Formats: sequence, C-alpha cells, structure tokens
Amino acid sequence: MGKFWTLITQLHSLSGPVLTLLYPLYASVMAIESASKLDDEQWLAYWILYSFLTLAEMVLQPVLEWMPFWYDVKLLLVAWLVLPQFKGAAFLYERFVRKHIRKYVTERAHHHSRSPNGGKA
Repeated sequence: MGKFWTLITQLHSLSGPVLTLLYPLYASVMAIESASKLDDEQWLAYWILYSFLTLAEMVLQPVLEWMPFWYDVKLLLVAWLVLPQFKGAAFLYERFVRKHIRKYVTERAHHHSRSPNGGKA
C-alpha cells in the first residue's frame, strides 16, 4: 500500500501543472493554428480566468492555507474550465466577465472622447 500511495500522491502532484499549464498551452497553440475562431475564444478566456484565479490565490494565500481541500477544488474547477466537453472558460467569460469588460471599455472610450485632447497625452 505504501508504494501505491506514493504513486497516487505523485500523480496528484503532476496533475496540477499538466491540467493548468501544459494542456492549455498545447491547446492554445493548436487553436491559434486552426482556422476556427471559436477555439481561440475558449483559450483566451481560459488564460484570463486562470490569471484571475492565480491573483486571487496570491491575495487569499493565508486563508487558503487553512483549507486542505483547496488544491483538489482548484483542480476540479480548472478541469471544468479546460476540458473541451465543458468549455467552462468560454461559458464563464461569456456569462460573467464580458459584460464588465465591455462596460469598462465603453466608459473608458466615452471618457477619452470627452477630454479636450481626445484622450491623447
């Protein structure tokens, strides 16, 4: 049982980088090289959301240290974001992030158009 548990622990440790970085990196390159723009959106959305998740982890690190299950929860969340069966990244971006980004871009454009020099420094 000792060797089996060691193997499971090692696989668990490797699954994080493979799921969060290696597979998305590969899929992003393949998306850029494909003719479809749909997969580009999925992977751009993934990298945006993964960046938000990483920044949130950095800020919440003292709290997350007290949650022994955080790494497992994060792996499940990232799996949902990454796996093509779910396309979670595109879903979250479309449903929650896009409207805030568009609002920000619209407000910024409106602010720049009203400045005396047209927003130019």
